[in-house]
Amino acid sequence: MCVDSIGMKTTVYLAVNGTLMQGLELNANMQLVEAAFVREALTEPTYRLWSINDSHPAMLRVSTGGAAIAVEIWAVPASKMAFLLLLEPPGLCIGKVRLADGEEVLGVIGEPILCEGKQEITAWGGWRAYIADPARQKQATEAV
Repeated sequence: MCVDSIGMKTTVYLAVNGTLMQGLELNANMQLVEAAFVREALTEPTYRLWSINDSHPAMLRVSTGGAAIAVEIWAVPASKMAFLLLLEPPGLCIGKVRLADGEEVLGVIGEPILCEGKQEITAWGGWRAYIADPARQKQATEAV
């Protein structure tokens, strides 16, 4: 994180777990706010992940039954965080996310109501693994 001359954070680390990731549908929004990719990481094993109509994921922290979820850490200008959040799909918000290495950063999480009745995809370990799974792609094709 960067700090200005009066101690205010000028950039914040943001953990993203879905379409804001490199090469995915909404990654252009990261470029729009001049965010910089920092690294790949895993959350601590206290999160669950749902597919929201196969358009994006929603991640929730849970007290039991959680797993480590693959995320990307980005340095986002603090002055542009609200704008970035406004570009996110409804039901996604910013909260604190704990990483496997013990670091706590801001991250994209889902409102619990958003996940109701949706497919849980925690077993895949992340959005990128879920969308790349040939078995899931075959199921989607057969459903059409």
